[in-house]
Amino acid sequence: MINLGIVGSGMIVHDFLSIADQVPDLNLAAISTTKRSEKIGQELAQKYNITKTYTDNEQLYNDSNVNTVYVAVPNNLHYDVAKAALLAGNNVICEKPFVDTPEQARELKQIADEKGVFLVEAITNIYLANFAYLKAHLDQIGPIHDVALNYTQYSSRYDDFLKGIIKPVFDPAKDGGALMDIGIYNIHLAVGLFGKPKTVHYFPVMQKDIDTSGTLMLSYDGMQASLLAAKDSYVTDQWSYIEGEKGTLKIKGSIGQLNEIELDLKGKEPKKVDLNKYNDRMVAEFVEFSRMFKQKDKVAADKAFDHSLATLEVLYTAKKQK
Repeated sequence: MINLGIVGSGMIVHDFLSIADQVPDLNLAAISTTKRSEKIGQELAQKYNITKTYTDNEQLYNDSNVNTVYVAVPNNLHYDVAKAALLAGNNVICEKPFVDTPEQARELKQIADEKGVFLVEAITNIYLANFAYLKAHLDQIGPIHDVALNYTQYSSRYDDFLKGIIKPVFDPAKDGGALMDIGIYNIHLAVGLFGKPKTVHYFPVMQKDIDTSGTLMLSYDGMQASLLAAKDSYVTDQWSYIEGEKGTLKIKGSIGQLNEIELDLKGKEPKKVDLNKYNDRMVAEFVEFSRMFKQKDKVAADKAFDHSLATLEVLYTAKKQK
């Protein structure tokens, strides 16, 4: 049983709580917020039957009814919160993007191993059934030479940003920006399908000292990948492409959701596929975390960490180029 303690009360927490009842063996044991957000925490606890509320994270970490901590705070706080939770002996599910540097990730993994607990990154797309379909069909369209991933999502906070009202997602001090917020989905998908690239180059669009959009170029042997992430643009018909000599895999819509895949092979009728099992993108990842923790599947946890570390190494290189 996952006895979950949630740290944070932002939008991602609201999204998660709306699907928490679909995750097996999950008990909402506690939530901790800042004092400023105490009322929000209490309202969430009442709405979703969360047992306890705190405004002191340490109390949550050391609550005997909590064995797993979900880190859902601004990006710049991930490392400190995850470390404290691990040191208290809890499993940790840390929201994307994992932490700031590869060194921090390795340190946290060492603590997790020493404490005999699990450390995983919450990232939706690589746990979806449609991701597994993409990976299983790469050979059918290969050799692959060109990849174009596009995650454009006009931010609900962008209008405020233009007025000078800076929310965390656009705040440089809180590790915001398009690369960190939605670009990370592109990187996870590319690394999950093709591994780590040979070179990484980021070309951001900078406004008020933050990247509101940008293109990340990844080079592989015989292949180039262009990863566009935009929070300052609007598009109604969004597609991504994995193009090979024998055909193309097309992804319609959000890279974070992978809702519809199309396999288009030379000489054959295109085939539309949607194997995703759940109606919300977050369910699959937490179902897998529940299975992983219940079965004490360290092999799967270690594999997930290795993937997150490889992704973080790409992200860290790109960040330094902003």
